[in-house]
Order: sequence, then structure tokens, then C-alpha cells
Amino acid sequence: MPALGGSEPMADAPIIPMGDKPAGEDAAWGEIPVPPRKAFAGLWQRDAGLSSIWNAIGVAFADRTERFLAEAGFDRAPWLAVIFASGILFWFYLKSPWQWASVIGFSMLLALFAFAVWRDKLERDHLRGAIIACALLFAAGISVIWIRSEFVGASAIERPTVERVQGYILAREDQPAQDRIRLTMAIRDAESGESRKIRVNVPLATEVETAAETGFADGIGKLTEGAVVRMRVRLMPPASPMLPGAYDFARAAWFKGLAASGSVIGRVELVMPAETSGVVARTQRALSAHVRTRVDGSAGDIAAAFASGDRGAIDATDRAAMRDAGLTHLLAISGLHVSAVIGAAYFLALKLMALLPSLALRVRLPVIAAGVGALAGIGYTLLTGAQVPTVRACAAAMLVLIALASGRDALSLRMVAVAAIFVLLLWPESVIGPSFQMSFSAVLAIVALHSSKPVQAFLAPREESVLARLGRGTAILFLTGLVIEIALMPIVLFHFHRAGLYGAFANVLAIPLVTFISMPLIALGLAFDTVGMGAPFWWLTEKSLDFLLAIAHFTSAQPGAVKLMPQMSGVTIALFTTGGLWLALWTGKARLLGFIPASIATLMLLATPIPDLLIGRDGRHVGLTLNSPDGSRNLLSLRDSRSSYSRDNLLELASVTSEPIPLADWDGARCSPEFCTIVLKRGGRDWSLLLARNRELIEERALAAACERADIVVADRYLPRSCSPLWLKADRGFLEQSGGLAINLEDKTITSVGDSQGAHGWWIAGRD
Repeated sequence: MPALGGSEPMADAPIIPMGDKPAGEDAAWGEIPVPPRKAFAGLWQRDAGLSSIWNAIGVAFADRTERFLAEAGFDRAPWLAVIFASGILFWFYLKSPWQWASVIGFSMLLALFAFAVWRDKLERDHLRGAIIACALLFAAGISVIWIRSEFVGASAIERPTVERVQGYILAREDQPAQDRIRLTMAIRDAESGESRKIRVNVPLATEVETAAETGFADGIGKLTEGAVVRMRVRLMPPASPMLPGAYDFARAAWFKGLAASGSVIGRVELVMPAETSGVVARTQRALSAHVRTRVDGSAGDIAAAFASGDRGAIDATDRAAMRDAGLTHLLAISGLHVSAVIGAAYFLALKLMALLPSLALRVRLPVIAAGVGALAGIGYTLLTGAQVPTVRACAAAMLVLIALASGRDALSLRMVAVAAIFVLLLWPESVIGPSFQMSFSAVLAIVALHSSKPVQAFLAPREESVLARLGRGTAILFLTGLVIEIALMPIVLFHFHRAGLYGAFANVLAIPLVTFISMPLIALGLAFDTVGMGAPFWWLTEKSLDFLLAIAHFTSAQPGAVKLMPQMSGVTIALFTTGGLWLALWTGKARLLGFIPASIATLMLLATPIPDLLIGRDGRHVGLTLNSPDGSRNLLSLRDSRSSYSRDNLLELASVTSEPIPLADWDGARCSPEFCTIVLKRGGRDWSLLLARNRELIEERALAAACERADIVVADRYLPRSCSPLWLKADRGFLEQSGGLAINLEDKTITSVGDSQGAHGWWIAGRD
């Protein structure tokens, strides 16, 4: 086409259309050459148009979010507590200080951005407030746990040691079921001169001798808070998890300030007795001993736990039955027990004062009754040891009493949120533990259920017979127990890898039994013992607690009463948590959206593979999962460990309920005194495993030849470089850096303890 004005087209000029092409004309109709500068200007305008589109999308999204936040009828306070807790959890998830600082900085910038961009736009007030509040609280959560870790964390000793120490007893815990007491002591390091805190187990049969210059009587009873003792001890660094997903004692010890734990060797010398033994600790032990003398057998041990918080005497068989029946929460002094004590004190004070017209007409009785309940709750919390769960429950109960005294709604999500923030400010590390998660999940489930319109309509007062009212109360009690069990199931499986399937049924009987019968009878027995007339109440207490144990043993003995699951992933538990919080904290039909992440998490949990090979952190304890011809799953154990802790960890993480089978007794394994070999068929191929049984030295060439034929070699000692297996050499040097391993041969994945530890203070590679 000739150029306009008779000039020739520019060689490199792009061609753009001038208008619509008439039908039947060539595609070049109306095209003219455009100078490069104008072409770039056109491109700039096109990019500007694209930017405008994105801006329009962003504005529409912001407007829609603002409208949603303005119209949604939900309480903001619980979500702010969730954001604060999420910041704490994120600190545990992130690996290093630069990541913690980066997230804090980004959160602050996000809050500043929201404040600056929408400072004068009132139509975005809800969105701006939400972004600023969430960003600041998220950063506050990371900051609080970081500061807490730096202030209370204690570095562990470098290696196991045996030494003679002299220390001041900080706390004593009686554990007669294990024939020992447990002392927490402050000692001074001989080399550095710094103080450190250790925990030592002292057998009850240990001889206690008195220093010659003191002249005080001997006895294990003298080892109380405030005493100074000298002893020879075997100390170990706090142990990291044996396997991925196992209990992390090193992390717990870090936040307790413990540098080591161990046991006493030989005698204990009492250098100086306690000048003034703690009144609370002394009263707690005296009360526990008194209750056990009044109630015989296992019932007496449980009664002592309810009265004083002393659970050390409960038999292991009874404890296991309570666990498998879903009743373990009854043994821990927490919300149920504190609420029962405070509720009883509040009710009695209110009714007794109502009998005095002169008082009832002049003061607000709920205020005085709330004060009496508060004193009872604080006293019970101190008497039972003031453990974190008990303090948490007491704090929540105080908020409820304040609400009752001021005439506000006592059962609300806002009260739960305030209690949660209070606890997290004092003990932010508790957010990662099962106690905090289970207690607040149960309370959230109860509040969300009873605040829903269908349940409120079901419980609305009406004219009906006593039998109908009783049936209605029983039905809602069962529904509450079922909802609590469903809410707690993911948490229990994540932390303990096992859950009692019939817990809802057992709790329908057990919770009212403990709350309205056993605990009031214990209180009456103690009260009437002051005048020597408590025997009838103690007899009834024994019968009620025998019935509680019968419920536990019967429930736990039923087929399929316990469900074992392998370690679920962090994504799975996060989806469960998101879905549960959405169901509990949202309102209206939008609440049902919480079933989406919960359903996805359920499918992911059911699809979680069971590890084929479990290797403990020391390389000594190794478990292999195999399926028998009858369809049952077996665990082959390299060593017949005397440690119930090691055996239970292997069984739980392998989801096996039967006792482990020694690898040497398995038909498919070949064992010598030094090594065992076995071939596993996984993923369409054969995997050859070479497992060391001891630390006996063998000829290096023979070892190298055996390693060359093996895919995986596991040993609890250092192996030479010449030992080079085809896929993995998990010897002592490797395991000191990685920690315990869970291996899935089907997809060739290795999960290690070290993957989730990062640069946190309690994880020091190589110290185990």
C-alpha cells in the first residue's frame, strides 16, 4: 500500500489498524506505518489500561470486603485472639531470627500502609481497622513468644554426665505410683559458676542422711521446698522428640528453664532443712494423704487428685483406661473442677444470704456471691498446685463472675477470647501444647453450640412434665459431649496419635457423676471430718469413684474403642483448626463454610500414609511396619526395649495396637549377633535394609561389602566412609543432625525431627 503523502514505509515501523476492516477486504486495509516513539506511547497507554483494570478489580474487592465486614454480625474480639495466637504459632513454625524479624517488620508495614492509604476514606473504615488490628496483633504474637523464649529459656548441658551437686529444692512432686518423688532444684555450675535448674527423680527407698553439723532427723519427708541437699546424680540433656510427631521434652524444658534431668545415685544428704516449708505445698500433701487414708484403693487415688491435684498415686492401668475412654480430662484439675468449686460456692453464698432479708434488701447479692466464688476458686487453684491449666481455668472463671456481678452475659465468646489473651500474654508457649488447645476448643464448642438458635429454641422454657424436662436435659448433655469429642478429636490425634471413639458416651455419665456427686461428696467429707462425722460421705465417694473407674474400664475394653493414626501433617491440623474456628466464631449461614476445610482435612487425614520405617533419634530403636496375610498390621522392633516410652512411641506412630514383634523372630529377617537384614517390597521394588543390633566392631571390608548391597543402613554408632549404601546411611553422625526419622518407601520421602526445629534455642544438633 502506498504511503500517505508519497513517502515510503519505514522499515522497522509497526503497523496498526486505523479502523474496522470492511467485509471482504484484505487484513492490511487501513494500516499505516507508525513511528517507533508513537508506537511505544501506544504500548504505554495499553499498559496503563491494564493497570486501570487491576486497580478497578482491587477497588471492587476492597469495597466488597468492606461491605462484608460492615454487614457481618460477628464478634471481633474472638478473631483478634485467634490472630494473636496465630502469631505465636507462626514463631514456632518459622526457623530463624531473621524470619521472625522480617515477619514483624512486614506486619508493621502492612498496618502503616492501611493507615496511610485509607486514612481519610471513611467508607473503608472496617477494612482499614481490620488490617491494622490483625497486622499489629500478629506481630505482637511473634514478639511476645520471642521475648518469652529469650528470658526464660535455659541452655541444656552439652552431654550426659555424672556429678555431685548441692542445690536448693524449688519444688517437690510426689509420684508414689512410680515409687519416687521428683525434685526440681537450683544448683550452681562448678565450671562457670552460673545457676541452673535441674529435675531429679529420687526413689522412695533412697536413704536420706543428715549432715553432722545440723543434727536433724533423716527421712524422705524432709526433702521439701526450701531445703538444701547434696547428692550424686546422673544428668541428661532434655531429650528431643524420639520420632517426628513425638513429645518434645526439650522444648518443654526450655520454657521451664530446665537445663538437665536425671536421677539420684546412692544416698541423699540433707545439708539444711527447709526453714519455713511452703504452706500451700505442705497443705496440699497433707490433704492428699488424708484423703487416701479415708478412701481405699484406686478410688482414693482419684479422690486425692480431685481434692489436691496430686495425680502421682494413680495406677498406670487406671490412667490408661481413663485415657482410652476419653476421660483423662477428669484427672487434670482444669475448667470442670474449678467451675464446680466456684459454682458451688457462688450458689451456696447466694442462697444463704437470701435467707437474711436485712442483707438481701441492702446489697446486691450476686456481687457478694461472686466474691465468695472468686475466693473459693483462687484458693482451690493454689491448693491444687496452680498449674497452667488450672490458672487458665481460674482466670476464665473470674471473668464469668465479673459478668454475673455486673449483669452481663456470662457465657460468651468474648469472655473466652479475653481469657485466652490473658493466658497467652503470661504463657505464650502454651498455645502449642495440647492442654491449652483442648481446653479452649471444648469451651468454644460449648459456647458456640449453646448460642446457636436451634439449641436455644430446644432449651427454651416451656410447660412440660419433669420426665420430659429430664429427657431434654439428657439429650442436650449427650449432644454437648458429642460436639466436644468431635472438636477435640483432631487435636488428640495430632498430639497423641490415638483417640477414644466412645468418649462421648462415657462423658455423658462421667461428667455429671464427677461434677454433681463425687466432688460435692469430697467437699462434704472434708467438712464433716472436722467434727469426726465424715465417714458416710467418704463411703459414698468411694462408691461413686469406683463407678467412674468401672465406666472407664468398660468403655476402653470395647472392640475398636481406641483409634490410632499416624502423625498428621501441619497442613491437615491447620485446616481442621480453620474449619473449627469458622464454625464456632462465625454467624449465620456463612458459618457452614467451615465444613469445607474440615472436610478436606478429614480426607487428608484418612489418606495419611503410615511410615514403613521408624528410626529413633539414637539409632537404637527401629520399627518396621508390615501387613500380615490376615490383613492386620504388625510392628517389627529391632530391639526388645525395656523402655515403655520407646515402645509406645513406635506403636503409636505406626498405628499398631498389638505388641511389637522382635525382628529376629520374623521369618523374613536374617540376623547375626551384629546385624539384621530384611527386604521390604514397597513402591514396586525391593528395599534391602541392614540394621545394626549392637556396637560390636566388625571387619571393615565385610561391613563395606554389606553396605554396598543394602539400600538403607541404620546404626547407633559412627560408620566408616567405606560403608556406602545405595540410598540412606542413618548412622549416629547422621541422626545427631537430623533427629529421629519417619520414612515412607512408597514415595521415597524422609521426615526428620530436625525439619521442624530450626534455630530455636531448645534444638542443638548433635547434643543427643
